[in-house]
Amino acid sequence: MTAGLSTPWSRSLGLAAPLANAPMGGVAGGRLAAAVSRAGALGMVGVGSAGTAAALRAELAHVAGLGRPFGVGLVAWVAEREPELLDVALGAAPALLSVSFGDDLGWVGRAHAAGVAVAVQVADASAARRAADAGADVVVARGAEGGGHGTPAMGTLPLLDAVLDVVDGPVLAAGGISGPRSLAAVLAAGAHGAWVGTAFAACAESTLAPGARERMRAARGEDAVLTTTVDEALGYPWPAHQPARVVRNRLTEGAVAPDAEVVRDAFTTGDWDVATVDAGQGVGLVGGPRPAAEVVAWFCSGAAERLRRSREVAD
Repeated sequence: MTAGLSTPWSRSLGLAAPLANAPMGGVAGGRLAAAVSRAGALGMVGVGSAGTAAALRAELAHVAGLGRPFGVGLVAWVAEREPELLDVALGAAPALLSVSFGDDLGWVGRAHAAGVAVAVQVADASAARRAADAGADVVVARGAEGGGHGTPAMGTLPLLDAVLDVVDGPVLAAGGISGPRSLAAVLAAGAHGAWVGTAFAACAESTLAPGARERMRAARGEDAVLTTTVDEALGYPWPAHQPARVVRNRLTEGAVAPDAEVVRDAFTTGDWDVATVDAGQGVGLVGGPRPAAEVVAWFCSGAAERLRRSREVAD
């Protein structure tokens, strides 16, 4: 377990590291969440566009009896489509529940009634105020650099500044935080922790296919592009203002027609020239498939050293 870097938020949850893995659908399963939690950070089990209550139950089996805090992340429109998802998530008694990418915050009261703290992802200060007014225990300032779906309204640091100005409670920074330097930067700016996706997606314990990991390792930051092509092809009801940031390929570049059957087959067969891989602009720092514990230690030891050096400069 990693030690040496903590914040009031991480200490309040009994964490040894002010980190959470983003609850990435189809990537952040129970095995990854358990590994992250065992390493002292907050492991999050994610449900994505194709999520079901049965699939969530299967992933939650990995964190049952873990003896460490863990969280669950849902997508608002998926939870509306399958209401049982919220029942299953609350029944697992997570330390934190996130229902992202929707405007209705009525679920916050239900989670609190079940004794579960909640996190709300936001893309601007107005959304942060609404989340705080609704009783969010944690606000996640998710910047445009982040991988996967989101509203690319502001970069992470300007957004973090704006959210910290209007929220009194814990704020986690998300989007482009892919190594010790960026973790140190957001902590120094006042964040209580970081919500990290791309670096954990590449971990050995994630459910990402080996070929998709290879795509991430070969990518540079400028290869992480925004697209709605897959959602449109497969009929997923993601709104146009919430595109996905993915590693560019022939599909995103328009070299392959966005035919539904072709796209489905590509994901089934692992044709990553057509199937897309979610990744943020920090994807260029992704290395080999390291264990989650090693990633947590890398983030925290490196960030602690950089923060120490910055204090020496300030002195």
